[in-house]
Amino acid sequence: MKKILLILAVLCTLTGYSQKKKVAVVAFYTDKTIDLSELGLSAVAAVTDLGNNPNFNLQPILEKYHNAFFNDYSKKFPFDLLPETDITQKQEYIDYIPHFDREGEKGKYIINYPGYKYIYEGINGSANEVATATMFKDNADGVLFTEIHFAVVKGFAVGGTGTIKMRAYARIALYDKNGKKVFAFNEGANSKKTGTIVGGIPVLSFDKVLPMCESALDELLKDLDGRVEKMVKKTSESL
Repeated sequence: MKKILLILAVLCTLTGYSQKKKVAVVAFYTDKTIDLSELGLSAVAAVTDLGNNPNFNLQPILEKYHNAFFNDYSKKFPFDLLPETDITQKQEYIDYIPHFDREGEKGKYIINYPGYKYIYEGINGSANEVATATMFKDNADGVLFTEIHFAVVKGFAVGGTGTIKMRAYARIALYDKNGKKVFAFNEGANSKKTGTIVGGIPVLSFDKVLPMCESALDELLKDLDGRVEKMVKKTSESL
């Protein structure tokens, strides 16, 4: 009997070690603000004001990233992701008011994937990182934040007339159950589709920008597909 109990204890221990850690995705969003800093034209955003244009709809692009993230990339993680409903339907998460929350005018450009809320992570974001990690510590070994955003980059131009491209960025950041950063990386890729710049001013109507964003995301997804596994390979040891 003692031998049987010992064998069972060893098997239980080995099973415990073989189980993957679990992570809660607590933020999943994009931003309708297009970064123009490479062109030195940040003020031009006020001219086109894509954020106020309902036709400039990034929701399908966010959906595409979401599907790739959960259906493809998650299989390459050395940890499992909690079901999204475990996060989005948790009352404590629903009631949580994040630091640096964007409300009203400040929040009109943010597009959250349905059920998620905008929670800032990064420089000076420790209050949010610790709060969400604590919120899920009984069910998860860590929390993950991810976002995509876009920036106009220079193509080929002569005398202020030429082409521009869109660059899509994805940020993926993981924190342990104490809110300590495990990793955070940014990956970017340029669109194959191009736009135009005339007299130093880019043409940023929604019907020109949206296809470039879609093209940039397609290239970004290809890059992430080949790099995610390498980037997060050893992270389970830090959770």
